Amino acid sequence: MYLPGFCTSEDNMKKRRLAYGMMAGLLLTGLTACSDDFEDDSYDEYGDDEYGWEDDKPYEEDNSSAGRGGASVLKGLSLQVNESDGKLSIIREKPEKEGETGEKGVWTVFVYLCGTDLESQGGSATDDLEEMLASSESDNVRFVVQTGGASDWYRDEVDKNSLQRFLVQNGKMELVDEQPAAAMGTIDTLSDFLTWGTKQYLSEHMGVIFWNHGGGSITGVCFDENYDNDSLDLTEVDNALYENLKSSGRKYDFVGFDACLMGSVEMANILATYSEYMIGSEELEPGSGWDYTALGNFLAKEPDSDGAALGRAVCDSYLEECEQAGDSDIATLSVVDLSRIDDLLISFNAFAKNMFDAGEDDESMAEIVRGIENADNFGGNNKSEGYTNMVDLDGILTASAEYVNGADAVKKALADAITYSVSGSTHKTAGGLSMYYPLNIQGSNELTMFGKICVSPYYLSFVDRQNHTCVAGGQEDYESYEYDDESWFDDSGDWYGGDSNEDDYWSYLDGYEQTGESPYITFDREPSIDENGMFSFRLSEEGYYNTASVCAMVYEVAQDGNTMIELGETIDIQEDWENGEFADSFDGYWMSLPDGQNLATYIAEMTDEYLIYTSPILLNGRETNLRMKRYYDDGTVTVEGAWEGISEDGCAARDIVKLKNGDKIVPVYFSYNMEGEDEAEYEGDEFTVSGDTEIWYGMMPEGDYLYAFCIDDIYGDYYMSDTVGFHLDEDGEVTFQ
Repeated sequence: MYLPGFCTSEDNMKKRRLAYGMMAGLLLTGLTACSDDFEDDSYDEYGDDEYGWEDDKPYEEDNSSAGRGGASVLKGLSLQVNESDGKLSIIREKPEKEGETGEKGVWTVFVYLCGTDLESQGGSATDDLEEMLASSESDNVRFVVQTGGASDWYRDEVDKNSLQRFLVQNGKMELVDEQPAAAMGTIDTLSDFLTWGTKQYLSEHMGVIFWNHGGGSITGVCFDENYDNDSLDLTEVDNALYENLKSSGRKYDFVGFDACLMGSVEMANILATYSEYMIGSEELEPGSGWDYTALGNFLAKEPDSDGAALGRAVCDSYLEECEQAGDSDIATLSVVDLSRIDDLLISFNAFAKNMFDAGEDDESMAEIVRGIENADNFGGNNKSEGYTNMVDLDGILTASAEYVNGADAVKKALADAITYSVSGSTHKTAGGLSMYYPLNIQGSNELTMFGKICVSPYYLSFVDRQNHTCVAGGQEDYESYEYDDESWFDDSGDWYGGDSNEDDYWSYLDGYEQTGESPYITFDREPSIDENGMFSFRLSEEGYYNTASVCAMVYEVAQDGNTMIELGETIDIQEDWENGEFADSFDGYWMSLPDGQNLATYIAEMTDEYLIYTSPILLNGRETNLRMKRYYDDGTVTVEGAWEGISEDGCAARDIVKLKNGDKIVPVYFSYNMEGEDEAEYEGDEFTVSGDTEIWYGMMPEGDYLYAFCIDDIYGDYYMSDTVGFHLDEDGEVTFQ
């Protein structure tokens, strides 16, 4: 019986699945800026002998290869790949003349305050305005704030029907300009604010803060609830900052994100043209976000500080606020020296070229993919909460290092670029910058954007090969399929761009659906009950090399006798990766509400001390997810709160909401009919919170259940075994039937 359940990685216990293929286009090479406001030779050219570049000639003077990588979508940046050796050259535009310095010793911090539901439903933007007002009085420090993006504001001075600009300084908030209502998620709105601001409030030191929700490298930042949650994607941020650079003629001291998930390599690459430093979080931003009183106090006391020193103060005060709110475990925040980003990109491109080559070997490919699935990731990335596909760059490097040359060079460049960072217990190993990796693809639009912002064509081609192989797996002649790299490489194997500028390149994945019966997963012994009464299987050599991860799903049967209710995934599997053998070791323990209802649980994070589970629920009638920690040493479970996850727009909810007395919880489950079709949601009974909600981790009720293995292949499809029944008796013994 085929059961279209969802499985994610057992190997890393974060339980992720490479789904719907991992398809990416190759748009990046040759993203060249053109403008009459810039001289032909007015660029910052980056390259050094270590990577094979001579400073006076990074590419052929006729620039004939510059446009082969696709459309010009990034205004101030060009990445060129040498056709003879595949090495990367980076060209960053700069204005013809340097801009004026402005008022000496003065800091102007521009805050793009897109309030959205954070303000309209909780007043968070108003709270941060109050923090700015509470900072030390100083003529050398001023916040210039543009408000918008919210359907309602808690502060009376702010009009929801227009864009307003306020000067916050010396404990006073003054309206200094007002514009008609417009979407905060557009190039023009951001560009107009910054161009106006840098003219009216030009000063020696200037910084920009994006305040709102973030969604990572694909969906960007500043989702405007008044305009269908339209956001600023990374190309739009680039375009707006480019226009501002033309006007001001200078870089910012820092650009920061008081928003989730924006501390990425892709974002840093874009900002390196426009700013000295970046401050951003790899993970969600819990609690109240940045402490603006501490930020203002620091600048009032240390007005001569640079972006690095300010960033350290922002990080420390941010973590302190998170600790006070009890939300510090998942916190991350980093200060990035953007002058070192080009070193990082050049070394990563060399590494990615080796990564693509290593992927030619089945064993290496399998180990690389398994390792990346095991790397630290951010923003959920599971069935219940949705996917951001943001993975720690250092984790990707560590996962690949044994099979790919050059990882150490990238690690050093990354460490050099991160001047300071903080992180909580969940992300102790976080390296400071994330990178997009398709753990689960939400559609071709996502990959189209990835193609525009990816920092290496070899990294894109690594993903593209997996996608093509995945699609081929659904065809009868899949065994004869070989990836054709002629679209991307010349006869010598060097990158040249090929057909990446074709708008319909990604259409090869349109209409593709995972089979759930991946032909790449093959067995010496198929999943069955063995002579010891255990449900087990042994992969063939080919199947082993094609396997990314293994997990198990547990179901109970509803009273109608025809509906399977998914209880989630279990980590109780005996894994022998050396011999490709896997067997059930389920102990019958599960998490349940105090009234005895089993929760549907999926693993979101794993640390050395605890597992973080997420469970879909209705909280007071609103769809969300209950987040819980289960500690290894004693099995105790603590409730972190409720998190809504990733919206259809790619917007990450910011707050993990604490439960309170009187809250109504209804467990939600994925369910299927006994033929494995018609996935639907199934709701449990209502439970009312009273006092501290204690989640029980113990033996499930005696009875009959169903169990299935789910095996992810390395290309993006998966194999779901037939379900088998097992009986759990009153002593907790599991017997497969």
